[in-house]
Formats: sequence, C-alpha cells, structure tokens
Amino acid sequence: MDASVRGCLAIPARGRMMAALLEVSRLQAGYGAFSVLHGISFAVQDGGITALLGANGAGKTTTLRAVCGMVKAAGSVVLAGAQIAGRSTEDIVRRGVAHVPDGRGTFLHLTTEENLRLGAYTRRDRADVAGDLERCYTYFPRLEERRAQQAGTLSGGEQQMLAIARALMLRPRLLLLDEPSFGLAPLVVQEIFRIMQRIRQEQQVGILLVEQNASLALEVADHAYLLETGRVVLGGRADEVGRNEAVRKSYLGY
Repeated sequence: MDASVRGCLAIPARGRMMAALLEVSRLQAGYGAFSVLHGISFAVQDGGITALLGANGAGKTTTLRAVCGMVKAAGSVVLAGAQIAGRSTEDIVRRGVAHVPDGRGTFLHLTTEENLRLGAYTRRDRADVAGDLERCYTYFPRLEERRAQQAGTLSGGEQQMLAIARALMLRPRLLLLDEPSFGLAPLVVQEIFRIMQRIRQEQQVGILLVEQNASLALEVADHAYLLETGRVVLGGRADEVGRNEAVRKSYLGY
C-alpha cells in the first residue's frame, strides 16, 4: 500500500464523542508464539456498522476471534461499558456478542428450525424465543419455507442466511460477521446486506463486519478500519476511507 496511508489513523472527533457499544484498545493476539495483532484500536457504535478491511492475513478474522475470547489476547475490549477481555467465550456470548464465522458453522444434519433454536440456547426468556423465531422468518422468508429441511441440503446463500438468523436468536447487542459474501452470487449478497441494514435499524444491533469486498463493505458501513499485517493503518468514516487514493487503487480497483 502507498506509504501515505501508513500511520494515518484519522478517527473523527465526532465519533469519539458518541457512546460506543464496543471499544477496543491496544489489542494484541496470536496463536502460540506467533503474533497476529500488534496493538490495534477501533470502535463500533450502538446500532452502527464498522467494517474491517485488508488483504488475506491482515488479522481481520483474528480480531473477531479475539473480541469473543476465542484466542489468547491482551489489551482492552469494552462492551457497553464493561471490560470483557479475558472472559470466557461463553460469558461473552451471554453478554450479547454473537459470532457468525467464516464457513458459517451450520449444523448440517439438523433442520433449519433446529439450528435456529440452538441459537437461543443461552437464553432464559423461553417465552420470547418463539416470537424471535418468527421475526427471523420475517427477515429470511426462504428459511421459513425450509424450516423442516435438513440444513446441509440448503444452498450456500440459504446457509449464510441461516447462520445470521441463528446468531440473531441470541438477541445480540453486537454481531460479528466474518466474510458473509464469500462464495455467494451477487444477487444473494445484495439481499443479505439489505437484510443486515434492516436488522441494525430495527433492533439497534451493532455490527463488526469483516469483508473482502471492500466496495460493498464501505457502502453499508458507518466507519471502516484498514488492517495491514496486524496493525490499523487507516480509520475513520467509511466514506472518507473510501475516498483515500491508496484505498481506491489497492482495494476498490480505480
């Protein structure tokens, strides 16, 4: 990437003044002796979408795993004012963080509806689960048509919808999405991202989005951060990041 990008972390003051749902500071993480993240900082606003951009190996997926306690990490991760760094993944999930991993993690031998009900396994408000199930079917009508169908027989797009809907059954405050467009047809991708916009508007869910389709990510996100070799080299409002010349040349193709 152009040298003009490096070291240019431009996070608007207005973003600092707004209450953030998630605040990550000086986050370090890795696998065994191999370090992947080297002190990154970013935020997700309540009901906002923050996109993490970067090439393969930049540390985007590791960032999601570190936020939800799946890898050993150091630094500060604050969710709704409470420090969650160092807590177990199960505890973080109970606090309202849902993770949709790359590869979707669908239980292929269970039906669509059984997969969705599994998403609510940590909840104690069982009386409300049925209502949330119907809400998910409103967002994803194709899942309702296939509610009794084995998940492994769904198309790739339907499995991605199922993974997102299952995460919503947790009633999350924060949704972590890892490459939701990967391997899907453009029309399916557009549908999924349209539904994501509706979800965040109607339910005030904050979304941390990892997406290699930089153009699509910048279109839906409020804020964006560019990672290179485990470091944030650029950050700010998504429209400002999209106008950066180096970003346009390296990630947007013009």
